[in-house]
Amino acid sequence: MKITSDLFAAFLKCPTLCYLRSLGETGCGNEYAHWVRAQADSYRAAGVDRLSQDTPQGERLASPSADELRQARWRLARDVLAETEALETRVHAVERVPPVAQGKAAQLVPIRFIPNNKLQREDKLRLGFDALSLSEMLGRKIDLGRIVHGDEQMTMKVKTHALAREVRKLTEKAAALLSGPSSPDLVLNRQCGECEFQARCKQKAIEKDDLSLLANLKEKERRKFNSEGIFTVTQLSYTFRPRRRPKRLRDKREKYHHALKALAIREKKIHIVGTPELKIDGTPVYLDVEALPDRDFYYRSASG
Repeated sequence: MKITSDLFAAFLKCPTLCYLRSLGETGCGNEYAHWVRAQADSYRAAGVDRLSQDTPQGERLASPSADELRQARWRLARDVLAETEALETRVHAVERVPPVAQGKAAQLVPIRFIPNNKLQREDKLRLGFDALSLSEMLGRKIDLGRIVHGDEQMTMKVKTHALAREVRKLTEKAAALLSGPSSPDLVLNRQCGECEFQARCKQKAIEKDDLSLLANLKEKERRKFNSEGIFTVTQLSYTFRPRRRPKRLRDKREKYHHALKALAIREKKIHIVGTPELKIDGTPVYLDVEALPDRDFYYRSASG
């Protein structure tokens, strides 16, 4: 199956998301997911327009063919369809840098626009996917790409050739997943909050009583429980055994017990480890801290 940039981006977040999009399914009920996509589209369009305005009309291309990219003398190409038998992406823009010496080939630099102020690893991998697709379509090496991001339109240079091997492995894994006989195991993760299939997957996880319902349970821990034959929250809840702590450990903080959390869910009760001591002297002050993490901006209000 052909891996598109949309499927590749989905696979980086969640195999189930990639699988559902490959089937053409559409999610609903998550306004934040729609807002994120609209923001990305708006940021990309504005960024490409800025580049176009800085380039003479005779030196820019719009939705060019592969032949035009190979033959024409241009400086900027926008909305470039890079397609092979296995890969497909629409590169936001491609800059053509003239050769530095006679006999050398011009350098092609794919550009991707991302609205986030803080870049993640997956942002670089998506640019790497653009570069790999463009490279294989044109049959030429692409060493460098650029990401324009954030409120200030900061530019980051990315060595795409260093990402090529990792990107290729990820596309092969995605292709193997989509060509397999069954759907991937559903596992809730931190990306669910911004996914259009959030409600659907949450409901299925509840029906299965899946361990991924325990938000603090890491993948490595979940796999360990699975290897022991524990696949549901209910099964895990029966493994909790309260133990008296040794005297030497009484002053240390009790470790987090996933089994106790599972027990609380099964019994619909609140369980407390140890003996709570509530002693409040003076006037209590409550701080409400909110943030925009992408901008490193935190603000708070206090009440007493």
